[in-house]
Amino acid sequence: MNSGRARVVLVSGDGDGTSGDEPAVMTSYLAELGVDPRRVVADPFGLDTYDSCARAREVYGVERALIVTQSYHVSRAVTLCRHLGLDVDGVTARCTGCGPVLLAEKSIRDYFASGKAAWDAGRGRAPAVRSPASPAVQDALRG
Repeated sequence: MNSGRARVVLVSGDGDGTSGDEPAVMTSYLAELGVDPRRVVADPFGLDTYDSCARAREVYGVERALIVTQSYHVSRAVTLCRHLGLDVDGVTARCTGCGPVLLAEKSIRDYFASGKAAWDAGRGRAPAVRSPASPAVQDALRG
């Protein structure tokens, strides 16, 4: 049955970065929105967008996904994931409280990050953190 809703959400980010535990923050936010925590899988080693895409495929076995991210980031995320063999589409997330200055700063940062992403994709680098395959997404689908 196609309800138009994601059956599992994979949140990916730096679990030990200077801005805190990104996947934990995303998981908490989704719980506040009413998403069943058993349907959320956290990848704490998505250290950049390239790693998040590669790990989604290599570690979690994701083949098809909908990427939800900020407007300034969606094109790069979709392009990288498609390059790495995932069947993805992207939608923009609302950014409540994001003023025009912050959005401009993030857009400029993303512009320069695109060069690194192209370099990573061109040389086919491995994710920074290698992990064995995880059944977490399949388990969440069954749960």
